[in-house]
Amino acid sequence: MRIWLTLSPNQEIVPFNYQQSLVGAFHKWLGENELHDDISLYSLSWLEGAHYRRDGFDFPNGAGFFISSPLKELNQKVIQGIFEGQHINWGMNVKEVTIQVTPDFGNRYRFVVQSPVFIQRRIEGSKHPQYFFPPDPEANGCLTETLKNKLRRFGLPSDVAVAFDPQYNKVCYKKVRFNQLDLRAAFCPVIVQGDERAVQFAWEVGVGNSTGIGFGALR
Repeated sequence: MRIWLTLSPNQEIVPFNYQQSLVGAFHKWLGENELHDDISLYSLSWLEGAHYRRDGFDFPNGAGFFISSPLKELNQKVIQGIFEGQHINWGMNVKEVTIQVTPDFGNRYRFVVQSPVFIQRRIEGSKHPQYFFPPDPEANGCLTETLKNKLRRFGLPSDVAVAFDPQYNKVCYKKVRFNQLDLRAAFCPVIVQGDERAVQFAWEVGVGNSTGIGFGALR
C-alpha cells in the first residue's frame, strides 16, 4: 500500500538536506510503538515539485510525498497521525491524503527510483563503512541480500533478485547529509524479478539500505 500526501506551499525556504525533518514528521505520525525496528519494512520518498533556489528549495505549488509499506498497522497509524497533526515544517501542511493499493507487476519489473539508492556495508577490519554503486560488482548482491532479509522478516518467500539496470547510462550520484553524516547514493533504475509478491514487496519497502530515511523509494 502507498499513502500519497499533497502538501501546501512552503512559507520558508526548504534546506537542501531536508530529509531528516521529513523523517521526523513520519515518526511523529507513527508514534512510539514496536513498529520502529532495526529493519525498515517501509519506504519514504523525497519531496516532489521543487524549484531550485540558491539557498534551498521552493515549492510554490505545494509538494508531493509518499509513504509505502506492506504493514497494515503502520499504514493505519500513519494516517491517523496525519489527521491529528498535519504540519511538517517550513510552513508546509498536509492538504490531502490518497491511498493507492499495491499494483500487480508480474514476476519481473523495471522500477524508476524516486530517491537515490543507498548501499552500505561494514567491512571487517575497517573503521569506515564501504559504499557500493551501480558499476560495482558487489552492488546487485547487496541489493538482493537486503530485500531477501526484509522478505524473511515479513514472512514471505525470498525468491527474488534485484539489480541496477545495466543498460542505463545516465547514473546520477548524490551526497546527502543526514544526522551529521555524509551519505552517498545513486539514482539508477532497478530491475526486480522473482516471485510476484516479492516484486510487489519491493515497491512497498524500497531497495537498498536506509529506506526508512528516504533512500531507495520506487515508482
